[in-house]
Amino acid sequence: MSGTGDTSPPEDKDFRRLREMGERSGASLAIGSRICAARDVVARVAIFVGFTPNRMTVFGFLVTCVAGWCLVKGASHQVPYFYNGDGPASWWPALAALLLFLAGACDMLDGAIARVGNMSSKFGAILDSTLDRFCDMAIFIGCMLHFILAEEVNLTLLVLAVVALCNSFLISYVKARAEEIIEDCSVGYWLRGERFAAVLIGCATGHIIAVLWQLAVLNSLTVWRRLDYARRVVTCEERGLPLPPRGPEAGLIGRFQLWRHPRGSIPYDIVTGVNIAYIVAGPWFLGGLAGQGTWGDPLRHCLGI
Repeated sequence: MSGTGDTSPPEDKDFRRLREMGERSGASLAIGSRICAARDVVARVAIFVGFTPNRMTVFGFLVTCVAGWCLVKGASHQVPYFYNGDGPASWWPALAALLLFLAGACDMLDGAIARVGNMSSKFGAILDSTLDRFCDMAIFIGCMLHFILAEEVNLTLLVLAVVALCNSFLISYVKARAEEIIEDCSVGYWLRGERFAAVLIGCATGHIIAVLWQLAVLNSLTVWRRLDYARRVVTCEERGLPLPPRGPEAGLIGRFQLWRHPRGSIPYDIVTGVNIAYIVAGPWFLGGLAGQGTWGDPLRHCLGI
């Protein structure tokens, strides 16, 4: 973000599709606009005390690494204030949530500092994107180490953490590679903001295992969505046909594709609400989502190990 060279407010980018498609705005637009306004105020203070975009980016990365260490200690633990009486509980996930909140604030502020302080740079954009990938590594490697160091290795959760990490890289890689050929491939629901928010909520509720299932399975759909969209755009350009829709398909099928609506829209809010509800309540109804019971490790169960 810090090196795009675009001086327009980030909220204009985030909700541009909402205006282009003429959709009704939902609660996320109002919330996002207020957060962006507060962020710019904090950015001016950060500039005053001597922060630069790159310093803020590096600081956010270091904070994420500490959060990753907290996940090494307690990725599968529940939090005491949300404990269901079964399985280990500790404050490690809650501490990780606090640190990730701070890291997320840094991730928002580096771009704001660059824009407000007129300090955008091309290297800043490269550094920001690179450290975003390292932040993903810190989070998921922390989870992997936790499951490896457990008394009994949970094969399913270990694989889920690896797949979730791969998905986070593939989502970004497919976009970067596709945009060498087509103009824009920023489609799919699970952008970095959504993935980061899911991990943050999972840590705050002590349900990080449920988040690993979510990011390993659903993120794969965003990888596929970007691949399919790039294929369709290239085909249309070669044949001189109109480009495919970035949002929902036309007709009856499109009415059910709520996840293809832009940020800030009512359908987007519905999908986001469902995903949050899954993280918060899912493990209470399905023990496997908390790594408990016979199906807490279905891979080991199926392999008969």
